[in-house]
Amino acid sequence: MKIGFIGAGKMAQALARGLINSGRITADNIIASSPKRDEFLLDQCKSMGLNTTHENAEVVQKSDVIFLAVKPVHVSKVASEIAPALSKEHLVVSIALGITIRNIESLLPTKSRVVRVMPNTPSVVRAGASAFAMGSACRDGDAETVERLLSTVGFAVEVPEIHIDPVTGLSGSGPSYMFAVIEGLADGGVKVGLPRDLALKLAAYTLLGAAKMVLETGIHPAQLKDDVQSPAGSSVYGMHKLETGGLKGILMDAVEAATNRSRATGDKALPRDFRNTEM
Repeated sequence: MKIGFIGAGKMAQALARGLINSGRITADNIIASSPKRDEFLLDQCKSMGLNTTHENAEVVQKSDVIFLAVKPVHVSKVASEIAPALSKEHLVVSIALGITIRNIESLLPTKSRVVRVMPNTPSVVRAGASAFAMGSACRDGDAETVERLLSTVGFAVEVPEIHIDPVTGLSGSGPSYMFAVIEGLADGGVKVGLPRDLALKLAAYTLLGAAKMVLETGIHPAQLKDDVQSPAGSSVYGMHKLETGGLKGILMDAVEAATNRSRATGDKALPRDFRNTEM
């Protein structure tokens, strides 16, 4: 299978690197395009062994699956460039923030096979969390193809499209929240006397271990939290401080804000007739 990326930014590179590291897709079967002003992005792709071009239509001609990895404001322009080269044999996978399947289908030839995906950057270390929704013209087996590609870089799940913006707010943006948590834990460790390097490692492994416990035990996080807290122990004192600061409420606000931003970004990038208010 030949994979193409229109747009060669951080997310495209993360997915490409993850696919290569999985061993299922070789670098010479991946091509990426970017405007001449972003030549440095193509240089980074070349260092990974990818084929590169400045022509988006060339990506379509040399690929079976095409990832639209561009900013929302560029979707219309890119769609007009690739539409003449697109056939029903191509599978178009969009990771453009906020842009609905219906919007993309309206810009491409009739019956184009379109998938909307929200991945996240831990895909680069094959620990991603991706959700995808299928367009109306997709064929039997397309969902399996997308899941197979995305699962090489982590967890992948098919969802109704109405869930994609909330997925963006949770797992799409979530790594940035967790990086801030790791940084805060490490800063706390430094404050009480730990060396910075050690504090960072302990904080990161703590989040990794907590996540594995949730996934592998199937026990609700609230119960796991209670299991850590001995009567009058150190953990419950720390948790009191977190609850006083409204940690869970702040995280909920962050997910909601990012979800709303995803929807608003998609709306702004498109003509009024195609805005996703129906979502």
